[in-house]
Amino acid sequence: MDELKNPILVAGLLLFVGVLATKIANRVGVPALLLFLLVGMLAGTDSFGWIAHVTGNSSWTGVPFQSFDLAKRIGEVALLVILFAGGLETKWHTVRPVLVPGIILSTAGVLLTTLLLGLFSWFALNELTRFDIGFEGLTFVEVLLLAAIVSSTDAAAVFSVFRSANDQPNPRLRSLLELESGSNDAMAVLLTVTILQFISGQEGSAWYVVKDLFQQLIFGAAIGMLIGWAGAAMVSRLRFSARGIYPIFVLSFGFLSYGLAEQIDGNGFLSVYVAGVVVGNRLKRNQESVLGFHDGLSWLAQIAMFILLGLLVNPGDLWSVALAASAMALFLMLVARPVSVFCCLLPLRVKPNEITYISWVGLRGAVPIVLATFPYAYGIENSHLIFNIIFFIVILSVLVQGSTLVACARWLKVTTDGED
Repeated sequence: MDELKNPILVAGLLLFVGVLATKIANRVGVPALLLFLLVGMLAGTDSFGWIAHVTGNSSWTGVPFQSFDLAKRIGEVALLVILFAGGLETKWHTVRPVLVPGIILSTAGVLLTTLLLGLFSWFALNELTRFDIGFEGLTFVEVLLLAAIVSSTDAAAVFSVFRSANDQPNPRLRSLLELESGSNDAMAVLLTVTILQFISGQEGSAWYVVKDLFQQLIFGAAIGMLIGWAGAAMVSRLRFSARGIYPIFVLSFGFLSYGLAEQIDGNGFLSVYVAGVVVGNRLKRNQESVLGFHDGLSWLAQIAMFILLGLLVNPGDLWSVALAASAMALFLMLVARPVSVFCCLLPLRVKPNEITYISWVGLRGAVPIVLATFPYAYGIENSHLIFNIIFFIVILSVLVQGSTLVACARWLKVTTDGED
């Protein structure tokens, strides 16, 4: 197909195909997020050549889309919308009993996953470098960076799979998984940035790292609760002439919570999720219209974000890292994630079948891909190699884990019907 010259036409086509992909995904039983990524990959210039940069004279030049900074910014806004919508639908009475295990998973679990995956990748995969597996040239610290980037589960992927699944895990288990995926980005971002600072010679002390982590978590949660409480109170008291204003008014508090948390060095993603939970549980008026609006907006954000992230990858570049990325993905799914979950939850007397299911719901999605754009900003030499490995791991995670979550929930008897 010849290169398209109208950006609006291109955007419309991609959105149209992305929406149709949700129907196809339901038919064939694969997560829609995977098809969104594939749409973006196929639309890139390395494949069909639909997308290119827009130059100063507004012409499409055929240059591959490689604006990692733009993708990072759009990805952050999309994640904000997705997390806020997920928080609005989360009921506090189901979150409260799982608060402690959720926090442990989102901190200690992420750290343990990073260490296990990093050590395996360095010691095991380096033995295979003679087979040219696409892992050559990476230092131990860069391998640890790879592990940190994929250490957290992805809220967008988890929320999306749960929304589209016919058989849901029981409410308590679903709340734990959503709480973990909505709050563990803080630890993954902190580890990623800390390692990048070390590589670029900007490392801080161990005390600084610990202090920064607690500051991000505490400030993020506090701002989220404050903005959420204020937002719910204002929505309940103010009267607008048009009903359509209420969902937009509610959305403004999501943006405010993220921006204010980031302004005082808190974690914006945690803040926006907490704000969503508070608003969603205190909202008494126009609840149906607010939730419907944000559900649709969340889907729009997912489609746009995953297609855009897919545009960053040339499919031909992935084959060179396929073996190394596959080995890392399998170890992450079958060893690193299960071991970290068992270590975190077994002392809390969580049921073995629930621990097993939580271990398998370790979907990687948009957050690792967005974090994989960070090395470019730090000028890391192997940034492109790191990005391709991360992208391949995410594809395997969404394909293998995302497509088996429903069957796994039934087999382990953790659905609502199968709950004791």
